[in-house]
Amino acid sequence: MDKLRIEAKKTERACACCAPGGADGGYDQVMAGSAENQSASENTGSPNAQYAVHEAAQRARKAAGFLAKASSTAKNSALISMAQALEASFASILEANEEDVAAARSTGYPAAFISRLTLSESKIRGMAGAVRALATLPDPVGRVLEAFERPNGLRIRKVSVPFGVVGVIYESRPNVTSDAASICLKSGSAAILKGGSESRQTNLAIVSALHRGLEHAGFPTDSVVYLDAAGRAGVRAMLHARSLIDLLIPRGGAGLIRTVVEEASVPVLETGVGNCHVYVHKDADPEMAASIILNAKCQNPSVCNAAETVLVDRDVAGSILPDICERLRCRGVEIRGCWETASVVPWVIQATEDDWDTEYLSLTLAIKVVDDLEEAIRHIAKHGTGHSEAIVTQDEKAAVRFQAEVDAACVYWNASTRFTDGGEFGFGGEMGISTQKLHARGPVGLNEMVAYKYLVSGSGQVRQ
Repeated sequence: MDKLRIEAKKTERACACCAPGGADGGYDQVMAGSAENQSASENTGSPNAQYAVHEAAQRARKAAGFLAKASSTAKNSALISMAQALEASFASILEANEEDVAAARSTGYPAAFISRLTLSESKIRGMAGAVRALATLPDPVGRVLEAFERPNGLRIRKVSVPFGVVGVIYESRPNVTSDAASICLKSGSAAILKGGSESRQTNLAIVSALHRGLEHAGFPTDSVVYLDAAGRAGVRAMLHARSLIDLLIPRGGAGLIRTVVEEASVPVLETGVGNCHVYVHKDADPEMAASIILNAKCQNPSVCNAAETVLVDRDVAGSILPDICERLRCRGVEIRGCWETASVVPWVIQATEDDWDTEYLSLTLAIKVVDDLEEAIRHIAKHGTGHSEAIVTQDEKAAVRFQAEVDAACVYWNASTRFTDGGEFGFGGEMGISTQKLHARGPVGLNEMVAYKYLVSGSGQVRQ
């Protein structure tokens, strides 16, 4: 058994909050309480947790110094070595994952959660492939973003630089472990990872593999630090580890993201939930509309870029909804429709107002009939989360207006929302999908994972 997993077994009974399904598992449930409902010590983390985070950050900071100076060739070699180590660790990773999945099933987690947690050999190959793909991309560090000279002769260059130490707090998606670690490494930063306890054994096995790859490439294993034993208090300590951690990225449900954004004193790159819409305009091709809706809802319903609501123009609702709804039903989708949808397809469940705001992450879909393009845009503005929105139409003027007026990170014309993904955009993976507007928006890839500084050269100038 890998060293990290052996150490984990030693602490499992002594630290109940780290056990599968324990206090730090399912961050939406345990982190949802607001700061005013917590004591000061809980807000900043217990002394033991603060020490654990401080110690982890010190190790990561030292590794970050190494990474900041590493050449592109060396970083690419390390990534390839990490990918090979993942592929060589199928058995141990799958064994660990089986433990986590069994524990989650016995605890009663829903099918969508189990689906996100479960790995297979093909999924691990995909994780390794994403790591390897990063090695083929340009290095985001050291790029001259701007260069200009002032009238006084000062020469100014704006150059991309690593963040330093990046903390990632995430729920039970094991692929985030390798994605975050490799993207941070390529962008010259060390990673401190805090995953949900439901995927604890899997994450430890993945990190052990990554460490073997780093060692083989001559890189410090503290380039990837997994914060295992501090539980929920460790998460809170990370939120307040200003000057130790340079950037925090939460990946998970609305409760986790809201807590991190509201409570953290460390700068946060906010990733968002996805209440995504597909709008079928009156001039849509019916077969294209059906194909896009089926893909956006059914291809992988448990992810943030899956469609949750379909809007259909009243002019075509009667002619296209019966076929679309029947195809969805054949794929196991539960449909919750407005009264007009129900008048066309009597077997749908009556939707409530809450349905328009729900990110189901499952085979459930809301359908609403709208008057026209203007009402569709208004509905999305009221209920959307700024993630991914799509229009299906042959009318270019309507598409251009939709793309201009809908306020979201990614706005599609005649394509599925499922393409909002770093890999699909050619970024070689992502740290998450940002729905904020400062610094980064949409899939957060390598180019969004660097900061910059100004290099100013002169010849003795002084300011008058």
